[in-house]
Amino acid sequence: MTAASWHDRAAAITPDGRALIGGQRVWAQGGQQFDNRSPIDGRSLGMVARCDGQDIDAAVASARAAFEARAWAGKAPAQRKRVLIKFADLIQQHGAELALLETLDMGKPIKYSQTVDVGGAANCIRWYGEAIDKIYDEIAPTADSSLALITREPVGVVGAIVPWNYPMLMAAWKIAPALAAGNSVILKPSEKSPLTALRLGDLALQAGIPAGVFNVVPGYGNEAGAALALHMDVDCIAFTGSTRVGKQIMQMAGQSNLKRAWMELGGKSANIVCADCPDLDAAVAAAIGSIYFNQGQSCNAPSRLFVEEAIKERFLEKALAMMPSFAPGDPLDENTVMGAIVDATQLNTVMGYIEAGKAGGARLLAGGARVRDGTGGYFVEPTLFDQVESGMTIAREEIFGPVLSVLSFTDLNDAIRQANGTVYGLHAAVWTSDLTKAVQTSRALRAGTVHVNQYDNDDITVPFGGYKQSGNGRDKSLHAFDKYTELKTTWIQIG
Repeated sequence: MTAASWHDRAAAITPDGRALIGGQRVWAQGGQQFDNRSPIDGRSLGMVARCDGQDIDAAVASARAAFEARAWAGKAPAQRKRVLIKFADLIQQHGAELALLETLDMGKPIKYSQTVDVGGAANCIRWYGEAIDKIYDEIAPTADSSLALITREPVGVVGAIVPWNYPMLMAAWKIAPALAAGNSVILKPSEKSPLTALRLGDLALQAGIPAGVFNVVPGYGNEAGAALALHMDVDCIAFTGSTRVGKQIMQMAGQSNLKRAWMELGGKSANIVCADCPDLDAAVAAAIGSIYFNQGQSCNAPSRLFVEEAIKERFLEKALAMMPSFAPGDPLDENTVMGAIVDATQLNTVMGYIEAGKAGGARLLAGGARVRDGTGGYFVEPTLFDQVESGMTIAREEIFGPVLSVLSFTDLNDAIRQANGTVYGLHAAVWTSDLTKAVQTSRALRAGTVHVNQYDNDDITVPFGGYKQSGNGRDKSLHAFDKYTELKTTWIQIG
C-alpha cells in the first residue's frame, strides 16, 4: 500500500476508546477520559476511557464470575484451542487496521507494525492455542496402594500490564498463555498506546472467548495499574515495563494478597564483537539494525557495543556508512525503517541522555539531534557515541531510544566483566569464530538470552526474560505456562 493510501486510511479511522468489561464496551464509571495523540504529527486519535479503581473492581468481578462459572476454564482443551486459533485468524484478517492503529498510536514504521506486531501477535496466540491439547500432567511413582497425580490448574484471575513499545505483541505474550491455561484476564495497556489492545478485545469476543474472560481496561498506571496490582481478588499480576515501576508492583502484590507477580523489566544489553568475528559485515548490520529498530525503544536493544580494539576502526567505518539508511521518516511510508519516539516525555528523556553523553566526555560520531520538527511529531536521529567508558551515564542507564554507546577492549575477560557490571541482565551477545570462546563467554554472561554470531533471531519457542533487575519469570515458550498455573498434588489411597 502506498504512503498516500495509508494516510487516507488514517484520516478516516475512528478508534473506539471505551473499555471492554464483561463483554461490553463502556466508558469509565467516573466519566473521565484522556485525549490520545499520535507521536507522528500530534493529531488527536480520539478520547479514551480513563479508568480507575471502580472500573478495575468491575473488571475483576466480571473476570472472577466467568472463572468461577467455568465459562472458559471448563471448556475442553480442544475447544479452547479452536477459539484461540480463530482469534489469531481474526488478527490476521484485520491486520491492516491493527497495524495502522499501532503506527498511529506509538509511531513505529507501518512496515514493522504489519510484520512484527500484527504477525508476531497472531503467531503467538496461534502457538499457545496449538499447545493447549499437547501438554500432559504427571503421575508420580508410588507404591501399589496409592495413585499420585500432579496436575496444572489455572491460577484464576490474571492482571496483565503491558508497555507502549510493542503494544500488541507484549499483550499477546501475556494473554495467550494465560488464556490457553484457562484463566480470566484483565489487560491494562499503556495510556500511550491503548488502541490495539482495545481492538483485540473485540476480536477475542468475536472469536468466541466468553464475556468476562478477557477484559481491557485503559488508564494511567497510578490509577488503573495500581488498582489492579493492589486488588485483593486478582491472583496473578504480570508486568512488562521499567524496573522502577516493576519494583512498585512487586511491593503492591506483597502488601495486598501476595498475588503471584511476574516482571519483565529493563535492560542494558552488551554486544561483544571479538577480532576473530566470522563476518564483520553481519556483526555491524546486527549491531546497527538492532539498536535502531523500533527507534531504540526495545528493552533488549544492544545499547552497549564492545568492539575489540584491533577491529574497532574498521567496524566504526562500516557502521557510520549505514547510519543514513536509518534516518527517521514518515511512519506511514512503507519504505521507512525508523519512525517516531512515542511522546514528548520520552523525546526529552532521550535528548537528555544525548546531552549527558556529550557532557560526560563521550565522542559523538553521528546523530544527536531532533529532526522533522515541522511535522508536529517526535523524531530523533540515530545517534552513535564512541570513546564511552562504563562509568558514564549513557553506559549505565537504560535510555530507551536510538543511542548506541561504543566501548573498546583488548582483553575479553575485561569485556565480560564490564558487560556484567550492570543491574540488568536481559540480553547479551558475542561474536567470535572460536567455539570454545563462544561457549565460555555465553556461560559467563549474566543474561537471560545470549546470542552467538547473531542478534535477536530467536522466536516464540524459547523463553524471554532476564537476570537480576531485568525481572523474574519468562514470557514465550512453554515455560510461560509456569506463570499462569498452579501445581496440585492429588494423592489417592487405592488399596
